[in-house]
Amino acid sequence: VDALDVFGPYVRSLHAKDGLYPTDGKSLGKEVPVGQGKVNFPKLLQGLKDLGFNGVLSIEREISGEQQIIDIQNTKAYLEKFTFP
Repeated sequence: VDALDVFGPYVRSLHAKDGLYPTDGKSLGKEVPVGQGKVNFPKLLQGLKDLGFNGVLSIEREISGEQQIIDIQNTKAYLEKFTFP
């Protein structure tokens, strides 16, 4: 979210995904469903709204199968609580 202060006016689209920091210095973090990781979506989306953002918000979930569909549906419902017209 801090990067929004610098780059916010230039944001034209956003990929919504969430994650946890790596637990050691040798691996990547772990992707988790939106709302369960470290991204503060309410603050991020409010910041974009304050900047007049009217771009595309795409949901990303890098798994496959039925759980991917469920997670995307849940993410859509979660984000709709914070999005704006």
